[in-house]
Amino acid sequence: MFLTPDGTFWVQLINFAVFYAILYVVFLRPVQHAIAKRREYIESLTHDYDHAQAEATQLRAQAEAVRADARRESDHLLAVARNEGGNESAKLASEYADRVKSIVERAHDEVQKEVEAVRPREAALAQELAEGIVGRVLPEVHA
Repeated sequence: MFLTPDGTFWVQLINFAVFYAILYVVFLRPVQHAIAKRREYIESLTHDYDHAQAEATQLRAQAEAVRADARRESDHLLAVARNEGGNESAKLASEYADRVKSIVERAHDEVQKEVEAVRPREAALAQELAEGIVGRVLPEVHA
């Protein structure tokens, strides 16, 4: 007679069912609802975090692409500037070489004209110079 179902068993069983129903309505359902909300919140945070990480990765890649483009553009501009500078220096060197050539040609022309102007008097100047030298070296002969 240890486990024979009698009237108290059925009352305890009904009592347990009523207690479980009240416990479910008062405690278990709100706790399950709070746990579900908490899981949704954590999942939304995880989703937002993953989305932010993906966006940050994409922005880093875009920034690197912009930096690479800027480097390429600056290298190109630097090469163009060097090329233009080289062309300008070659142009200036050519202009100054032409100027120097012109100045040298004018100087040669002037010297040639002066030499031609002095040529007719060359013999007289040589005689005068020779007399002047002899007069200094041998003053008694000249006097």
